[in-house]
Amino acid sequence: MTNHRHARRPIAILAVSGVVAAIVIGTAQPSGAASTLGSAAAARGRVFAAALTTAHLNEAQYTNTFDTEYRGLTPENEMKWDATERSRNVFSFGPADTLVSHAQARGMAIRGHTLVWHSQLAPWVSRITAGSDLLAAMRNHINQVMAHFRGKIQYWDVVNEAFDGANRRNSVFQQRIGNTYIEEAFRAARAADPAAKLCYNDFSTDGVNAKSTAIFNMVQDFKRRGVPIDCVGFQSHLIVNQVPGDYQANLQRFANLGVDVNITEMDIRMPTPASAANLQAQANNYRTVVAACLAVARCTSITTWGVTDKFSWVPSTFPGQGAALLFDNNYARKAAYTSTLSALGG
Repeated sequence: MTNHRHARRPIAILAVSGVVAAIVIGTAQPSGAASTLGSAAAARGRVFAAALTTAHLNEAQYTNTFDTEYRGLTPENEMKWDATERSRNVFSFGPADTLVSHAQARGMAIRGHTLVWHSQLAPWVSRITAGSDLLAAMRNHINQVMAHFRGKIQYWDVVNEAFDGANRRNSVFQQRIGNTYIEEAFRAARAADPAAKLCYNDFSTDGVNAKSTAIFNMVQDFKRRGVPIDCVGFQSHLIVNQVPGDYQANLQRFANLGVDVNITEMDIRMPTPASAANLQAQANNYRTVVAACLAVARCTSITTWGVTDKFSWVPSTFPGQGAALLFDNNYARKAAYTSTLSALGG
């Protein structure tokens, strides 16, 4: 799954301090029950969010479904390096501003995604040969992007996918700057926006395994040495019937370090065309993940990587697989939608 993010055009979520009022639809469900994913999650002190892209905002069903059901937004691609700083020190924020304004107008939480990542980099970044020059470019990128959005972003994915299994990924940042580049990124981010919560985000870390343990050890070290880190994001690009049995325990061990834990890019894929059995299993799997988040006090948000199967990144990245989200190609609510809403108490 190392290329999942780039192939799809990704994003994220965040937590807000306010509680969104639950919507009641009378006879449709018990009195007082929240009727949307966002309102049900808010009643439990969580944000239920989705990754959104400007590419589909002109499709009414896409935008209306998002606006109705979700309370948080992660830009899929619009805040990545190649979108914001295509040429060195020349910044462009138009598409990202569109999404931020859309979320703000609706009182939604916004997750910034992402500042330092080996993929979707502007080509000039990888041509830098001196570590000191790359460090300066990285610090400037973090400072300029975060300054532009200061006060609008609750959670930032500061560093994304820096591990390849139990080891550091051999990215241009790792090669040129070395092991210190992650903490340097977090220190720069804290200086750029002291109020934003700073997160490390990665995939294939949903259970206790070599990769999640390597990240756990890094976070533990950061906390001990005073490196600013507030949050760990678990992408949770899962496969039907393969949710790790220790998912909740893994979230909890990170929370015990004194950081928030967020489910940042969730989808649960299956072979397509989807069978009735797999759709029901998917519903059970979504319920399991939501229940795990609710059981961990510091799990503050759940973000799905997209709104509808129609635009999911999965089929193009994993041929023959898909049907990974809560709404199908026609925006119909799937069994997983019902189980997710029920698990949230809606």
